[in-house]
Amino acid sequence: MSIQLITFDLDDTLWDVTPVMQDAEAALRNWLAMHAPRLDAVSVEHLWGIRATLLRTEPALQHRLSELRRRILFHALENAGYAYNDAQALAEGGFQVFLAARHQLELFAEVHPTLEALASRFTLGVITNGNADVRRLGLADYFQFALCAEELGVGKPDPKPFEEALKRAGIAAEHAVHIGDHPSDDIAGAKAAGLRAIWFNPQAKPWTGTTAPDAEIRSLAELPTLLHSWA
Repeated sequence: MSIQLITFDLDDTLWDVTPVMQDAEAALRNWLAMHAPRLDAVSVEHLWGIRATLLRTEPALQHRLSELRRRILFHALENAGYAYNDAQALAEGGFQVFLAARHQLELFAEVHPTLEALASRFTLGVITNGNADVRRLGLADYFQFALCAEELGVGKPDPKPFEEALKRAGIAAEHAVHIGDHPSDDIAGAKAAGLRAIWFNPQAKPWTGTTAPDAEIRSLAELPTLLHSWA
């Protein structure tokens, strides 16, 4: 079957997310040290405890990363002695600093030329569990839609995000393929929804998943040739 729709994961597929998150966390800590000095006494373990409590009482927050971070910050600030309104304002301010830094990233070199080559031949979309916004990254023109777990209320590997992508594109599953780095979220999730799946594996890691991908690539630059061979 010919491919008409290609959906992409974002983190660790279009860029290396580890240094991005490290820098974003550092930017948040620096901002809080300046604007919320009472948090200096709050341990990392306490923050993880807040996170665990929030997820235990409201499991859906695991798919709402932005809201989860806001809530953690708010409760930590309130526990540190800030008044309710001040804690809310500081939590939002800190989150916006984190989010801005989270979008300061370096795309893999092949991203722009690959997406440009594919966008003229296929419908392209995004399916992500993270909170990166392709509009803030200058990538929105390549994609017909971008689906994130926060907005859908459910994330990969649940088949619903993939089914929503098919619905948005108006394309049957047998004509769609998903590209991502995660064996479960991306590969098993896409296959469960009836899509083909391509494993992005730039570091040549051994396969550890239970559902094998239809193909494996080391570089996004390999995609056009691979898709042409399928056609």
